[in-house]
Amino acid sequence: MDNSGLKKLPIGVQDFREIRQENYLYVDKTEPIYKLITEGKYYFLSRPRRFGKSLLVSTLKYLFQGEKDLFKGLYVYDKYDFPRHPVIHISFRGDMRSPEQLIERILHILRDNQDDLGVECRETNSYSDCFEELIKGAYEKYNQKVVILIDEYDKPIIDNIGQIEVAMANRNILRGLYSIIKDMDPYIKFAFLTGVTKFSKAGIFSGLNNLKDITLYPEFGNMLGITQAELEKHFGELFMKNGVSLDEVREWYNGYNFLGDLVYNPFDVLLFVDYGINNGEFKFKSYWFSTGTPKFLIDIIDKGNFYIPELSNLVMEEGLLDSFDVDNMRPEAILFQTGYLTIDRKIINEEEEIEFLLRLPNKEVSRSLSKSLIEYLTQKINRQARTNIHRILKQGNIDDLRRELESLFASLPYYIHIKNEMARQEGYYTSVIFAYLQSIADRVIGEDVTSKGRADIVVMVRDRIYIFEIKVDTEESPIKQIKERQYYKKYENQNKAIYLVGIKIDSKERNIVGFEWEKIN
Repeated sequence: MDNSGLKKLPIGVQDFREIRQENYLYVDKTEPIYKLITEGKYYFLSRPRRFGKSLLVSTLKYLFQGEKDLFKGLYVYDKYDFPRHPVIHISFRGDMRSPEQLIERILHILRDNQDDLGVECRETNSYSDCFEELIKGAYEKYNQKVVILIDEYDKPIIDNIGQIEVAMANRNILRGLYSIIKDMDPYIKFAFLTGVTKFSKAGIFSGLNNLKDITLYPEFGNMLGITQAELEKHFGELFMKNGVSLDEVREWYNGYNFLGDLVYNPFDVLLFVDYGINNGEFKFKSYWFSTGTPKFLIDIIDKGNFYIPELSNLVMEEGLLDSFDVDNMRPEAILFQTGYLTIDRKIINEEEEIEFLLRLPNKEVSRSLSKSLIEYLTQKINRQARTNIHRILKQGNIDDLRRELESLFASLPYYIHIKNEMARQEGYYTSVIFAYLQSIADRVIGEDVTSKGRADIVVMVRDRIYIFEIKVDTEESPIKQIKERQYYKKYENQNKAIYLVGIKIDSKERNIVGFEWEKIN
């Protein structure tokens, strides 16, 4: 393994000072940071977990504390004067499973800030009064306006999303804390809040309605994450020396779109490189996905009766995409904000309103989320079925596909059909087939829109395209529908073999009763 010239990888290191002083790798993000601090005052930014939010907050902290030497060699070094400001740094970590624990945590954080700033609050029991005293006291002591940095602002809510009463109580506590910031405007130089989710202003920011939400501002789209140019600058030589395909790295870990360049999940990149260095080979794995809690997402999908094939081809209005609240959770918004969906492109609809077409960001998310969905739908993953279906689609042996799907449905526990109300609907069976195909194919599109309707599932595997139509409890011919509505027309210019596959399912038999296919070119 040749890794000469590579700096230490900052895995788990979120303190900017430690990264710079201990010669860890740092991808220079100070150009958009400079724009941020010189053009505005109150900001909010949402990004998925492990995307570098805490490091960004730490970078802002040392910048506003005037520690110029830490920034030597970075973009901002000779462009900013680095005046010193008192900084109040709030990070919600730890267990906050009750409102009482949250209040205790807030008071503890405020005490830490009092110690750091040398300011004492007279009011020690009221977190809102103490926060106000702290801001005023820091301003008076240092004769400089105060900087407020809040990391993981939403964690006390998200950690309790399965307990709505606790989540709502914590939301109200945080609303009372954040509302103080607006009232203290004359004493504040800069305020920055970041977290995973974007709650509606009516829900948590009702007292702080002057925040500028830069989550989808193109000029800040690259401020977190790693661009292709940054990846090649820092790791291109390492990959080349060790025979790692940049295209494969991009396919697995790139694809997140916040309206700047497409960016890589930094956690994935660091873990992928670290694994390669320490094990003598680079292995593509779901590094980021495996650290999350897909059960939370599955619960949201289940409660929202979300139609799973829409995951790959979902259109949402701009306002619905970037906010939700505890008592009005939209699965689509949560999946986007938590990093399981990303923006494919912006659309202007007939009413001249902005909408976004969403997609799964990359192979890691596509395959891992699909496996979780398979377990949700069927209570198990039939790994042999996945392997067999993949081989069948690669080779085009469609007659074998019927037998594989029949075996798959026959293996599902009977209580799945009884328990799941969708089992007597087209949606359940389509979702099961979609999840299996999504877990193995190059690309899968659910509810694929054409000029004459929507195809249930379109699957792309190497040089073949499969168009599926699935019917439940009907005498209608699904393949006839594909042909009459010409779902295949949009793919005819791709120089690939196109297969039409019609499947009929009987909900009483709980299996396939009709299967037709045709190759059209």
